[in-house]
Amino acid sequence: MLKLSKSRVMNAMRTFKNNLSSDIYSDGTATNQINGLQAIVAATNTNTVGGISGSTYSFWRNVVQSAAAPISGSAITPSKTTIKTMMNQLWLELSSGNDGPDIIVSSNDYFTFFWESLQDNQRYVGNDTDLAKAGFDSLKYMKADVVAEGGANIGSGVPASTMYFLNTDYLQLVVHKDANMAEVPEMRSINQDAVVIPIIWQGNLVCSNRQRQGIAKA
Repeated sequence: MLKLSKSRVMNAMRTFKNNLSSDIYSDGTATNQINGLQAIVAATNTNTVGGISGSTYSFWRNVVQSAAAPISGSAITPSKTTIKTMMNQLWLELSSGNDGPDIIVSSNDYFTFFWESLQDNQRYVGNDTDLAKAGFDSLKYMKADVVAEGGANIGSGVPASTMYFLNTDYLQLVVHKDANMAEVPEMRSINQDAVVIPIIWQGNLVCSNRQRQGIAKA
């Protein structure tokens, strides 16, 4: 029984981490789901986030780089020879002095295009970085780490053909101080000799400046 309980607790923790990871990239429309990047850095940037309408207020719109209708020039067909053109335009749109994206989170297909474009001179982030400690390998673009997080078979929530250019100075995962994996007193079942111990987490991904966030999409 002790071994069974231990394994169930470990599986519950893994399930929580996987679900929270998926929620980080979600649009926040599911029940009890946090607002994820599909809401904050939306492909259609006139949506409402935090009660503020991007349709009404232009300052509350993230930057969209669409291959079909790019920031400048004619339509782009994403490939290893064109991916940096898409990235360059978006980077310049989001950067001002030292203020710019510090991480780029990519679907596997766009990451592969970028990776192949650097095949002769790619470089990885050193082992002492926080990303390496978290288990990620990343490439470098300008000053930003480029991370692949698009494996559909492992439940990633990053849409295909997508790159998020994130300025984490304006993004924060806020957690309620009294509900950060807080254990609730046990509850006894009415029809079996068992107890349930709920664990509560309450929080949200918040953004203070959507104009500093960007998305590259097909």
